[in-house]
Amino acid sequence: MESLNPALNAIIHPRPECALAEADEAMSRWQARQAGQHEAPSSQASRSQNVPFDGVPMAVKDLGCEQAGEYHHAGARFLVDLGWRGTVDSHLYRQLRSAGLISVGRTNTPEFGTTITTEPASYGPTANPWALDRSPGGSSGGSAAAVASGIVPIAHGNDGGGSIRIPAAACGLVGLKPTRGRVSTAPRLGEHRGGFAVDGMLTRTVRDAARCLDIISRPALGDPYVAPPLGSGETFSGALIAPVPPLRIAVSAGPRGRAGEPVRHALTQAAALLDALGHHVEPDTAPDGWHTPELADHTIVVRTVAMATELAGWTERLGRPMTADDIEPANWWSAELGNSLPAAAYVGALEELARWRRRVMAFWQPGGFDLLVTPVLADVTPALGYLADPTDGARRVAELAAFVNQANVSGQPVISLPTAFDPAGGPLGIQLHAGHGNEQLLLAVSQQIADAGGLIPLRDLPDSES
Repeated sequence: MESLNPALNAIIHPRPECALAEADEAMSRWQARQAGQHEAPSSQASRSQNVPFDGVPMAVKDLGCEQAGEYHHAGARFLVDLGWRGTVDSHLYRQLRSAGLISVGRTNTPEFGTTITTEPASYGPTANPWALDRSPGGSSGGSAAAVASGIVPIAHGNDGGGSIRIPAAACGLVGLKPTRGRVSTAPRLGEHRGGFAVDGMLTRTVRDAARCLDIISRPALGDPYVAPPLGSGETFSGALIAPVPPLRIAVSAGPRGRAGEPVRHALTQAAALLDALGHHVEPDTAPDGWHTPELADHTIVVRTVAMATELAGWTERLGRPMTADDIEPANWWSAELGNSLPAAAYVGALEELARWRRRVMAFWQPGGFDLLVTPVLADVTPALGYLADPTDGARRVAELAAFVNQANVSGQPVISLPTAFDPAGGPLGIQLHAGHGNEQLLLAVSQQIADAGGLIPLRDLPDSES
């Protein structure tokens, strides 16, 4: 972190002293385990057997996953000015700590995570480790850069509109967005962004993605919905060694012109590998309405009302109104639009999205398809500044992110895999969508792809001067 972070600006709130103290605690548990191998296990040694990631360093996105006493700014300038800190440990952070993971710091994110590049006015841009002039994606771009550079092997992220999958694709990582309700948002939130957003982890391997999901997929009392539970004795990591039968897999690059040529080539390459693995692959196939432009009309209602609600919450907590001087222009415009909409528009949008969801989910019913494969981004990862442009940035974001919102609305699990290189040598990702609650199938097929050599090599760690 000390060597690489100055060039990357990935970790904005380092906590080296606390991390080293927690590492000492992990060492004590390790010593207790060693002693327990030669004598009757002590209670401490017994407890230490259930700490699967004991001493492993991680990073936490500075949006969600609250940590009591740690800075928590969500990319917002007014929270930076206040020196705002978390007041509770979130349910998710408690699960991560119980597994033995040690946070080395919190990572950069765009303000409130509302765009797909990590260039907040508050902390400045995060660079992509593959090419420092490129975006690392967003909104979990700081976490992705920390993992891709080798600062940490895994990092927390969340995904309300591609915010795990896009940074994973941009930085050559595995990015799993779990099923809605799989990871609790307790105690601070019920549903996040109208239910679109879910927490997860960015990893360098499919195996780590599965093991991370095993430790964070524990519901909390009062959760508004819970994903389908696994069978007795089952784990997500156990799915990696299960045989994968021949599957029916649809592949879609969207309407003509939606995806650029490098992305279409990556998709064709992935489809060929799946076919060679014995699956039945059907190109140019997608659920009815999957690519409909009307989806954006309804999601923008939910997102803008959520932004307005977010700022109203801060008005209540701080005892003063939010102003345009506190918030970046795009988010202020979003909140203003959300405040202007009647409640009926919000409820109506949710109903329209529910009808869309029921229609598209029939695609994965028994007798239908097992998986849908699409691009993550519609084109190659852009340079820093391209998506943050004050004039054309919003339009460019909408064009580039045409393949990610669907899974946030449907709530189904989806995984981004780095399967190809773009013409400049940067990573490209494709994503696999499974039916509701079926992360086990996603992980099993992803591991099958990895075992067949279908993922690009892990990036070598850069030297400190690169």
